[in-house]
Amino acid sequence: MGTRDGLRYIVTQAEREHFAQEGYVHLSSVLTEDEVRTLDPVYDAFMRGEVPVAGKDLNDMVTGEHGTDPAGYAIFNVMLPRRYYPQWQGNAFEQVGHSIAEQLCGEGMTLDFDQLLAKQPGREDAVFAWHQDQAYWISTDDRRTATCWLALDDTSPENGCLQFLPGSHREPVRPHHPATGDRARQHTLVTDLRPGEAPIPISIRRGDITVHNEGVLHGSGGNRSTTSRRRAYINAYRSIDTVRQERA
Repeated sequence: MGTRDGLRYIVTQAEREHFAQEGYVHLSSVLTEDEVRTLDPVYDAFMRGEVPVAGKDLNDMVTGEHGTDPAGYAIFNVMLPRRYYPQWQGNAFEQVGHSIAEQLCGEGMTLDFDQLLAKQPGREDAVFAWHQDQAYWISTDDRRTATCWLALDDTSPENGCLQFLPGSHREPVRPHHPATGDRARQHTLVTDLRPGEAPIPISIRRGDITVHNEGVLHGSGGNRSTTSRRRAYINAYRSIDTVRQERA
């Protein structure tokens, strides 16, 4: 298990090898309880609609609905929360995540975007269908990625933890299609598992993270728990050159 050294998390050789081979890795106790606790009130303010967010940057990832009461969303999604709450810029998770990304992928990594994804208790419809993040990408020369997914609540198959198909990042990106058939209304892209493929659910604790390559196939089930939320805070790191290409 890796260890913290200030705002740097020291990734072990075994963890680096797992990330390279399988396309994801679970890192334990990346943030302290005190650090996670500072995120809770802001995260919950977003969920209550108290932080103004423009247009579709606040939406339901399942239906594409936006501009309505977020309390009814199956998967509550905020894109670019650091834009709408600038006090989060440079927080502990961003700094620790950057140190992890450069250990797993090499130097020259930068934060591309951040995101909040939450599932309320009892939302069995909060299913995040199978997909590869790189399906959203333009063609780029440098495909290095490290998406850090921080748990603000303990996660399990019951409340909709992440599931990964090991090694799928080493294959070409699969054909994807809009989740609802209407990309203008619903931005989400999805794909299908092949017969015999067996994704692995990854249960993690509050303050733990998973890191995944954006080519790995992943998804998550609904929240069957009657008591547990499943809140995640995501920071996605890509190479500086890739981000420049995206923004050009």
